[in-house]
Amino acid sequence: MRTFLKACVFSLLMGTTAAHAGTVTAYTALEEDEIAEYVAAAKTALPGIDLKVLRLSTGDLGARILAEASNPQHDVIWGWAVTNMMDPRVLALLAPYKAKGADKLAAPYRAADDKWFAATGYMAAFCVNNERIKSKGLPTPKDWADLLDPKLKGEVVMPNPVSSGTGYLQIVGILQQMGDEKGWKFLKDLDANVAQYIKSGSRPCKAARAGEFAVGASLAFAAIQSIQEGFPVTMVIPASGAGFELEASALMTSSKNKADAEKFLDWTLSPEAAVIYGKYKEIVTIPGVKPAAASEKAGLPADVTKVLLPIDFAKSAVERNAILERWQKEIGR
Repeated sequence: MRTFLKACVFSLLMGTTAAHAGTVTAYTALEEDEIAEYVAAAKTALPGIDLKVLRLSTGDLGARILAEASNPQHDVIWGWAVTNMMDPRVLALLAPYKAKGADKLAAPYRAADDKWFAATGYMAAFCVNNERIKSKGLPTPKDWADLLDPKLKGEVVMPNPVSSGTGYLQIVGILQQMGDEKGWKFLKDLDANVAQYIKSGSRPCKAARAGEFAVGASLAFAAIQSIQEGFPVTMVIPASGAGFELEASALMTSSKNKADAEKFLDWTLSPEAAVIYGKYKEIVTIPGVKPAAASEKAGLPADVTKVLLPIDFAKSAVERNAILERWQKEIGR
């Protein structure tokens, strides 16, 4: 974790330091690479607010929120998988708040009771290392089914769905697209070619771009970033459609500083924030925001909705525990 983020994490109230007036503590699962820029912009726009951030992977963040449920240590949840946010135990901790600009979001991107809204989202994509593919004479996958090719045995890495929101959305996309019977069979067949299940959603891409594996099943942002940084990577969006997740934000009922927490949530939907999202996000729900030119150059469609699978997030939330338990029992390693 980068020095900036370590400073943010270790300056949090870990049971020994009381929060002071003007402090807003945010728990997030946003990627490390983007948080620093968001925080810097937020602090410029909100100079009276001392913003503290703790970043954990999606699954680990959920475990922490539930462990602290009787005495929450944060004011807001910022950019966390909506599938996890819909857990009734989490929803019970949230206060309704209609952030400024939330009324402009389409209905699927905000809760009817105003307990959460999603300004951004992320989608599945493969990071394919062109050099490794060429040197080993391997086929370039165009869809999930192509990853079953015996030639790719040991050449595929994926996120662990238990800890990674990206990993879970990949599995949900497959199951909702294929149905349970065919979907679970496919996941087991795919497991034969998977070398590792990695904790983070972006790390499979980083492992592939480093030449350790041919294919990292990851998220589009990680692929786009790798291409921009000059790695020999091609982004492949699954031809049959990409699973995706929304990143939701919410106000904690327990917040001791609701006024400033609300100001921060308002900022996350501001035009200033939206401009930065366009640099990092495949999916931005704020009307009028288009993908960055570099993202389109890397292969992201101008209208990403055309390549997204029709995910039922309510179903995904309800079935989450059962899906993860079955995955751990039948596949996890």
